[in-house]
Amino acid sequence: MERIRVLVVDRHRVFAESLAMALTAEPDVEAAATGGAAAADRLVERAREAGDPLRVLLVDAGAEGAEDAGTALAARIGAWRARQPRLHVVVLAAEDDPRACARLLSAGARGWVAKDCSLARLLQVVRGVVREETHLSPGLLTGVLAELTRETLHRSEHERLVEALTPRELEVLRCMLAGLGRKAVAERLYLSPHTVRTHMQNVLGKLGVHSTLAAVALARRAGVPPAD
Repeated sequence: MERIRVLVVDRHRVFAESLAMALTAEPDVEAAATGGAAAADRLVERAREAGDPLRVLLVDAGAEGAEDAGTALAARIGAWRARQPRLHVVVLAAEDDPRACARLLSAGARGWVAKDCSLARLLQVVRGVVREETHLSPGLLTGVLAELTRETLHRSEHERLVEALTPRELEVLRCMLAGLGRKAVAERLYLSPHTVRTHMQNVLGKLGVHSTLAAVALARRAGVPPAD
């Protein structure tokens, strides 16, 4: 039996480790834990390089701190999935938030689950997302659909902002979407780090945002694909 490799990402390390231990008691699940999104970045990349990819990330809705409605986490999810397309992200939340849930589903998350749900329910979700299912509570569905409709209406504005970028700035933005840092972008595009820094600053300015994560989140909502 092939085991489902799961990584639990939560700022409360004791919670993450306890949940990973409970999941590993199942014969078809192998789980580990880490204390934050930045650490998860390294583990996702390490698993990819080792040719033993993770299948499911259970990530705390507040893993990025007090960001507005999951903006930073949405960008992080996009970067994870760009590195491992078969990775399925499920958000663990203390309370329902239709706006954040819609944003994270748009970024590629496959589910939103209450932290106080039963282990049986969580295992159902873990196994379900591997079968390409999407899981969220019925009580959250109406609000999420309303938010997704609103996001669609705003998408044209995001697309207009992206269209203001030069071809080179768009290339840099796509590299940012793929989770590449300044040095990696410079090597990929055969540019100096200083030139890449200038392009990144121009991208932020034209998109009207103040951080790379916010730029990535906006670009994803505009439908910009990550660099191959």
